[in-house]
Amino acid sequence: MSAPHAPAAAASPSVPSRLPSRWRQFNALTKPRVIQLIVFCALIGMVLAVPGVPGWPHLRQALVACVGIWLVAGAAAAFNCLVEKRIDATMKRTSWRPTAKGELTDREALAFSAALCAAGSYLLYVWVNPLTMWLTFATFIGYAVIYTVILKPLTPQNIVIGGASGAMPPVLGWAAMTGEVGPEALILFLIIFLWTPPHFWALALYRVEDYRKSGLPMLPVTHGNEFTRLQVLLYTFILLAACMLPFIYRMSGWLYLVSALVLSTGFCAYAWALWRNYSDELARKTFRFSLIHLSLLFAALLIDHYLVTV
Repeated sequence: MSAPHAPAAAASPSVPSRLPSRWRQFNALTKPRVIQLIVFCALIGMVLAVPGVPGWPHLRQALVACVGIWLVAGAAAAFNCLVEKRIDATMKRTSWRPTAKGELTDREALAFSAALCAAGSYLLYVWVNPLTMWLTFATFIGYAVIYTVILKPLTPQNIVIGGASGAMPPVLGWAAMTGEVGPEALILFLIIFLWTPPHFWALALYRVEDYRKSGLPMLPVTHGNEFTRLQVLLYTFILLAACMLPFIYRMSGWLYLVSALVLSTGFCAYAWALWRNYSDELARKTFRFSLIHLSLLFAALLIDHYLVTV
């Protein structure tokens, strides 16, 4: 997008109408829907770390921590958009992003990412605790650099290894409220870590041609449709077992156990159907259900927490 001449921009009455569009472009870099899920998972970690109904000091700390985590996660997403702008431009799913369309320059995207990361890190360090800041910053490096720059173009197991960054939000939330990382937080980490591959590979199955054009070594491209479907199925079985851990460790009660069994069995059923008789539409449904699975699973964990502790 070409910049207007400075005098014309200053005098033109149309400039204010362009500002909201400009803000929407920057907001799009943060991948808002992804960030909402990240903050939600972090919030679950915060709530579970506090026995009973939280008081105002806990609520205030949780609010600041959510803002800080949102800012750093948005910074990582913006950096990802910058690094992958050429790849994004070749894929239908991502070609609309402002960096891919050239609506934002590299300098603008980089400055935006740096500003968000600095602001979020400052909030977390000063108003929450240093451990949360360093863990969040390490997550930024893990996603923006290790996953995006190194792993994603290198290996079809990129989403498995890089999934560690995406699994960190509950750990960040737990650390924000307690100043430490407990075994409960690691159980939540494990659930998201195991959920990520079947979630993402279901998407990659019906977007395989996009990934093939992009040159990224995604599993359906390197190992084929059938092998990927088998991996999705196997991961959902392992995920079902991991989803039982909160009950086994006595983090939760029967409401969570029943919810986890129903949701995880449903995910396995989708994966089984996908393995037996593939279609793009079924892959889409499996991907959408994976989002429902994680959201409702953590919501059940949250409700159950209050039923058990109140």
